[in-house]
Amino acid sequence: MKIADLYVRVSTDEQADKGYSQRGQEEVLRKYCEINRIDVRKVIYEDHSAKTFDRPQWSALIAELKKSKGKTDLVLFTKWDRFSRNAGDAYQMISILRKVGVEPQAIEQPLDLSIPENKMMLAFYLAAPEVENDRRALNTFHGMRRARKEGRYMGVAPVGYVNRITESGRKYIAIHEPYAGLMKWAFEEVAKGIYSVEEVRRQAHRKGLKCSKTCFWRALENPVYFGKIEVKGYKDEEYRLADGQHEPLISETLFYDVQDAIDGKRKRHRPNVKKLSNEMFPLRGFLGCPKCSRMLTASASKGRNGRYHYYHCVASCGCRYPAELVNDAFVSELQKFTPKKATAEIFRQLVTDEFSDQAKTSQNEKRQLLDKIDALNNRLAKARELLLSSDIDPKDYRTIKTEIEDKLLRLEARLTELTNNAGGLQGLEKMIEKVLAVLFRLDKTYTGADIKLKREIIGSIFPEKLIFSENGYRTGKINEVASFIYQLNSDLAKIKNGTSDDFSPKSRLVPRAGVEPARVLPHWCLRPTRLPIPPSGH
Repeated sequence: MKIADLYVRVSTDEQADKGYSQRGQEEVLRKYCEINRIDVRKVIYEDHSAKTFDRPQWSALIAELKKSKGKTDLVLFTKWDRFSRNAGDAYQMISILRKVGVEPQAIEQPLDLSIPENKMMLAFYLAAPEVENDRRALNTFHGMRRARKEGRYMGVAPVGYVNRITESGRKYIAIHEPYAGLMKWAFEEVAKGIYSVEEVRRQAHRKGLKCSKTCFWRALENPVYFGKIEVKGYKDEEYRLADGQHEPLISETLFYDVQDAIDGKRKRHRPNVKKLSNEMFPLRGFLGCPKCSRMLTASASKGRNGRYHYYHCVASCGCRYPAELVNDAFVSELQKFTPKKATAEIFRQLVTDEFSDQAKTSQNEKRQLLDKIDALNNRLAKARELLLSSDIDPKDYRTIKTEIEDKLLRLEARLTELTNNAGGLQGLEKMIEKVLAVLFRLDKTYTGADIKLKREIIGSIFPEKLIFSENGYRTGKINEVASFIYQLNSDLAKIKNGTSDDFSPKSRLVPRAGVEPARVLPHWCLRPTRLPIPPSGH
């Protein structure tokens, strides 16, 4: 009586756990052995693909058969596609089994392999599932490619997005907070070129972003984030970006700015001050020594009753100020740049005029971009003509084409950004009100802010070193808007005191005496004939 091992195989774990295929195969094989008086030695269950013989249970069976020849005469399975879906590997495995005295056989597709003609039928049985696999894989590939062309994202959603499915069964990706906000912040930080990509990743991780180093780098180079889907080149079709059906997280211009920062095309702007977390020293890195002009540092000294904080110079000049005194004096200094209520209308008028000027500039830039795009398209058309006339070879043409298309993508991204940013006066009014709300309580905003926001406020008003002494603060340069607000406050005070009633057509908006050196205000500030002059009672 012959002895057989029964081989039962399905493709996935899910089929093994939930399907009936394994139990059905075993039942059919046992009934076959019962009818043909074959003893069953063991049943081998497998849940791996038949594309290769690199399967755990099958490898264990082969190792056992090689060690104990003669214990088994047959390896039985239902069909040849349970044995293998690769004809070349199948012939090799049949040869290995025969060397250890074991005959493989499919009970529903029986073949006597001692007859040479039956090898043709075996080739058919083995090739048919392989062809079926290849056809299924090709259909899947083309289906996914068609979906990408239509703007659908395939696969697990990138960080910042999450996979969703509609009631009709259509799958899509949606923005997933808070990761989406953190990824947007990361893109903006990398584009600034201040910190390295790895430092930005660490900061994002501290903020709560769960993302590996490799995943983060891939995300920064993924066009999905600005609303595009990659369609890779295939045969005669070239690589292209399709418009995605999902909501973009960033603008196209920001994405390409990030690519330039990663590639080193943009100069990295290193911060001129340390990144600090000590709440007692918000001005560290902004203060200059009044004696030797070096940058003041800060530290805490341990005293009998606690720790005392100081801003001090590292040189031997001995400059040293209590941190609390310096910080409080800066809050008082900020009050000078808080606009009076009477300046609101002037501010609105100036910003509206500037907005109109910027709109004209934007239109000019759009025209220039369109001209550049037309010029690049003409270059591409000329290169195509040279290729057809055999004046350049295909390799040179592909190089020229790639270079031009890269430039076109960036120009079109900038053009799209200009078009999207062309908002109306209604949006501007809301923005002005928001800015005024902050400016009117600038000192309070600063006092209640965290260390990061405090330093941003300081840096936005004072781009150069502040010099503190017993008489207060002085600086060589301040922000133009801050300087203008101070001048308006000073002029309004003069009007209220009756200093001058002569409204000359010449501008009286000159820099204050306390600013070193004196600076001329920008051109958009010098429009006194168009500004509403507040009455003396205000």
